[in-house]
Amino acid sequence: MDLEDTLLMMPGPVPVAPRVLRAMSKPMINHRGAEFSAMYDDCCEILADVFQTKNDIFIISGSGTAAMEAAIGCTVKNDDVVVTLENGKFGERFKDIAARYGKVNPLEIEWGHSFDLGEIEKKLEEGAKAITLVHNETSVGIQNPAEQIGKLAKKHGALFILDGVTTLGGDTVKTDEWGVDIAVVGSQKCIAAPPGLSMMSVSKRAFEAMDDNDKLPYYLDLKAYKKSGDKSQTPYTPAVPLFFGLQEALHIVKEEGMDARINRHATGAAAIRAAAKAMGLELFPQLNDEYSHYSNTVTAMKAPEGVSGNDIKKDMMARGITIAGGQSHLSGKIFRIGSMGNVQPKDILLTIQELEIVLKNRGVISELGAGVEAASNVLDTLI
Repeated sequence: MDLEDTLLMMPGPVPVAPRVLRAMSKPMINHRGAEFSAMYDDCCEILADVFQTKNDIFIISGSGTAAMEAAIGCTVKNDDVVVTLENGKFGERFKDIAARYGKVNPLEIEWGHSFDLGEIEKKLEEGAKAITLVHNETSVGIQNPAEQIGKLAKKHGALFILDGVTTLGGDTVKTDEWGVDIAVVGSQKCIAAPPGLSMMSVSKRAFEAMDDNDKLPYYLDLKAYKKSGDKSQTPYTPAVPLFFGLQEALHIVKEEGMDARINRHATGAAAIRAAAKAMGLELFPQLNDEYSHYSNTVTAMKAPEGVSGNDIKKDMMARGITIAGGQSHLSGKIFRIGSMGNVQPKDILLTIQELEIVLKNRGVISELGAGVEAASNVLDTLI
């Protein structure tokens, strides 16, 4: 199967619009010149709307994990306690990063289950410099209650560090209203740019927390980013072609409008969930409270009895569609379909059509069409 004929329906990276690819082929420019500064400012202006923030915004040449480490490394010292919330792979990653810089007080629950807000508050009552949360845990397809946890962080005086890597640009994230001190996003997810850049919003309170940290990271020093950002620059050499691509991708975001973009993502995910139900597939997340929700950018389903999720992934790849399997101990137990970025109704319908064929060939379903019909009924609201 030719790569150009393969449809990416995984939770990032996502398909990149041709105009973004063309933008990346532009000649190099002076990354300390006026043209780059204008591009940087343009990106930050659009990102302020995406983040819904008046805080400082920075763009780092590095993936979302780089931004996660910058958030922790700049605000946390050896004796500082960080409450880390883990109900999936990326919550685990935040815990691992925090353990490199401070003392971790983790709340670890079964992956894919909802957090108990009372248990979170108990952790914060023990004292914490910061609390970390993955807003949209793509490893298990659950969206965690950022707004409610932000209120708890404020109540107990903890910095609120939010991984919005797979919601910013595709779902509602109210950075300022929710009291998020540092929010991060990756370029290759809902914003639909190539991988390799991460963007951050950083509050005044977060910068104040850096003042007594005498061992800031070097490359990921956010104080250095602020000093350069005031001059519309980056402190170190930026990945210029990726900036070209990011700017074009952000223009697409602006042209569509965030309300319409959020609605498209939510409707696409709802269509996949409806198709799963029609095909007799069980969603993986266990929603135990009123605040957690199914993800609006990726759908995680349990592998049918007697069939490995990895086999479903392999069969779909053979049919020209890339989906994701389970991570760590969930390998083979679940499979995941992304619906983020510039994904359109036709992409979702094609994916469900091919999934039905795969499931029929595997003996999971006996007839074709129920999944496509269910998804189409939901997607009709977008047309």
